[in-house]
Amino acid sequence: MSDHHDSPDATISARVRTIESRLEQLGLLDPRELDQAMAAFLSHASVGNGARVVARAWVDEGFRKRLLEDANAALPELGLSMSGGIRDQRLKVVPNTDSEHNVIVCTLCSCYPVALLGPSPTWYKSESYRSRVVREPRAVLHDFGYDVDPRMHITVWDANAETRYMVLPQRPADSAGLGEDELAQLVSRDGMIGVAPV
Repeated sequence: MSDHHDSPDATISARVRTIESRLEQLGLLDPRELDQAMAAFLSHASVGNGARVVARAWVDEGFRKRLLEDANAALPELGLSMSGGIRDQRLKVVPNTDSEHNVIVCTLCSCYPVALLGPSPTWYKSESYRSRVVREPRAVLHDFGYDVDPRMHITVWDANAETRYMVLPQRPADSAGLGEDELAQLVSRDGMIGVAPV
């Protein structure tokens, strides 16, 4: 019988600790510097960043096009990046439309665009979400209280160590006349994961 120590997350964590320890022994890594880099990264990681990206894409068609073509190149326009301090991760933004709904997951562990969405929610890391959303996305969305029109196609995007995904929700129909800052207030983390409409 397998226990939690055999899970992919535990295996990866053990490997990371082993590498950190070896780098410290060789004098190549100061654990205080690593802690400072992580704290600095997380201090700027916020769901507000992703909400700003979505709001800009809603009001600026040129930005939307650039974002969908190459999100990493578009993010600096808002002073943002996917840099995690060690290496940049590729971001692919996937737009919801009248006929297509997108959901993100990481089936192996919990890869997630932290810089844009803040720390990942506990449920995103759960084995239940990671396995079920691939097999039965409509049922999972229903569990979140979000019933997608049965005529809509649902695509589940599986993140990995190199590529993160973010959903670009559809702009609410009743948001005409709202400014970019007001629009950003409408955007939720769950909407950018795809388990909520906005």
